[in-house]
Amino acid sequence: MSGAAPESPDVAVVGAGPCGLAVGIAARAHGLSCTIFDQGCVVSSIAQYPTYITFFSTAERIAIGGIPFTIATEKPTRRDAMAYYRGVVRHFGLDVRQYEKVERVQAIERVPRASGELGGGFVVHSRTATGPRATRAGAVVLATGYFGTPNRLGVPGEDLPHVTHYYREGHEAFQRDALVVGGGNSAVETALDLVRCGARVTVVHSGPTFDRNIKPWVRPDFEGRVADGLIALRWDTRVTSLEPGKAHLAGPGGVTAIAADHVYLMTGFTPSSELVGPLGVHVDATTGVPAHDPATMETNVPGVYVAGVLVSGNDANRIFIENGRDHGELIAAALAAGR
Repeated sequence: MSGAAPESPDVAVVGAGPCGLAVGIAARAHGLSCTIFDQGCVVSSIAQYPTYITFFSTAERIAIGGIPFTIATEKPTRRDAMAYYRGVVRHFGLDVRQYEKVERVQAIERVPRASGELGGGFVVHSRTATGPRATRAGAVVLATGYFGTPNRLGVPGEDLPHVTHYYREGHEAFQRDALVVGGGNSAVETALDLVRCGARVTVVHSGPTFDRNIKPWVRPDFEGRVADGLIALRWDTRVTSLEPGKAHLAGPGGVTAIAADHVYLMTGFTPSSELVGPLGVHVDATTGVPAHDPATMETNVPGVYVAGVLVSGNDANRIFIENGRDHGELIAAALAAGR
């Protein structure tokens, strides 16, 4: 799955999602060597999407590297996207280290000399299946996305085996009680798929109505299932605790308990600052956006760049593949110009 791996690449990219891959492609185009790390597989976030999901975007809007994304339908499915990005990695011979978690990135201090500064760069400390590994790189790009850090409810029982922040498919809940928490696209589509699979579905949302970004063609279907009594809907309601087979709720009607054999917490995700903070990158306390130059994507720490949804901070709906894929060219051009 990887090309020739340089011992000390010009660029190390943390995250092998579409935006991380786009950085690798752009780096190659500018004559820079690049190694891409991911704690999971290539485009692991997409691999964790619901099995039968269809993208909101059309194929050409999530294509990268100038490689056509050709499909027979209007919009790509999860399976289409995984096949496409695998093909992109092969086509460009990208050096991708799958299942290698980056635990920390260490900046190397420059040493003053009479003839100029020596040293500098970074050491990427990662862990493979066989143990730790250290890789030196001239620059580091953080393209870690957000799918690994779900927004937790912080209630008792959230870590029980029947509770999950991810949804794959509804077959497991056939003729069983399923609770969906959330009011966005993920919650609505999860509830609809569960109904199609024969589950008894309740949707709970802390707000008074849907989130603003509901897909316009999905909402009528959901509202129709509610009107038909196939989905029980509770606005302005919060989960207070979870236990095997039961969920405790607090809402306009007071405190209640409902049957819940399966609980799907579709509450969104927040970009992780696990690597950003220790490097000294400033993160806005309100927005969660790392300090960066939008023209180059370089942070306040020289040689450290950000790409993809990590740039959006707490508003994960601001950066998608469509606009995050362009970060790679900005970064690679800036690195090549300063080389």
